[in-house]
Amino acid sequence: MTENIFYEYEKITNSQFIEYVQQNQHLHKYFKSRWGEIYPLQYCGILNFDSSDVYILPKISSREAERNLDIFIYMLFYSYDISIENEDMAAAKNKKSTILEILVQLFVKNLLKELKKGLYKTYITQQDNLTKLRGKYLLNENVKHNFTRNKIYCEYDEFSEDNELNRFFLFALQTLLPFVKNKKILKECELILCDVGTKKFDIQKLNIGFDRINHRFKQSYELALLLLQKMIPMFTQEKKSFAFLFDMNELFENFIGKIYKSLDRTTQTQRQKNYGSLVLKPDIVTFDMIIDTKYKKIGSRADLSAADKYQMFAYGTNFKIKNTMLLYPKHLETIFEDLKLGKDDTIVELKMRSIDLDFDGGYEEFIIEMKKRVEILG
Repeated sequence: MTENIFYEYEKITNSQFIEYVQQNQHLHKYFKSRWGEIYPLQYCGILNFDSSDVYILPKISSREAERNLDIFIYMLFYSYDISIENEDMAAAKNKKSTILEILVQLFVKNLLKELKKGLYKTYITQQDNLTKLRGKYLLNENVKHNFTRNKIYCEYDEFSEDNELNRFFLFALQTLLPFVKNKKILKECELILCDVGTKKFDIQKLNIGFDRINHRFKQSYELALLLLQKMIPMFTQEKKSFAFLFDMNELFENFIGKIYKSLDRTTQTQRQKNYGSLVLKPDIVTFDMIIDTKYKKIGSRADLSAADKYQMFAYGTNFKIKNTMLLYPKHLETIFEDLKLGKDDTIVELKMRSIDLDFDGGYEEFIIEMKKRVEILG
């Protein structure tokens, strides 16, 4: 297994993989190049390279690659509230299926279940030239099109499955189809949506709303959106490949924030204050503390940047919460420091803490243990 695993920030020695990264501009933002050497940045996940799957993992445990993969999967599934069966979790951990394959199958299984209950339909306003009146008679269009024809130009509402949500699902299915091995359920869903029009979507500009009628499709939508946001398709004349990568800064923040929220310790997972162009937006705000997660290596207060000090001081004074914490992952370095920022009547207490993410056990046990460790932090 270890020959197909690299770690964030550690030099890659596989010359073929180095050449692969250098030749794919899509990947340049995820790696640091220095004197012909390649180092993964803080992006972890899976890449398809030379017909094989390569993992880039956070180095949470120094003991074995399998444990780092397990913990990465646990954090990923918990952060994005992904429900998974035990056999699927076991397949992901043992690399019988890739993370991408598992997530795609979860998406299509859930989508197929809802589609079999009935397609989501909405009223679509259409205009057409008909042999008999239907809906609203369009005088101007009839003068233009039917001066010598025995037809009626009408505008009417049709209860149709050809709506924006179904078009998005079809777009997601067709986008993901080339990159998974088990295509059966994807094709089954695609067949059910055969009367839906095709459309390309900019996933950064989606505006699909949910109500009591289509809410049953929301979980499928959110998982499809996650897959499309994190997957980087790469095509050559010879073959198709992909990268499916997560920013560990974002994943660590989401993971810790969700745990605090589950402990009923937060007023909100995020709060924001605007001062013109200046935006103050802490990661986590509890009833008595502001917490900012930092996925970086730090050994002591000597490594604390001035920018981070100013940030926490600004949070404390503007949110009127004088207790603050910078929280780091302990797998990079153990840190336990207490500082005071400011002077006189304007003092902000700053704790520098780390949380140990290393754990040998199953998914549910891991989450229970992490909640205990977060509670100890305060």
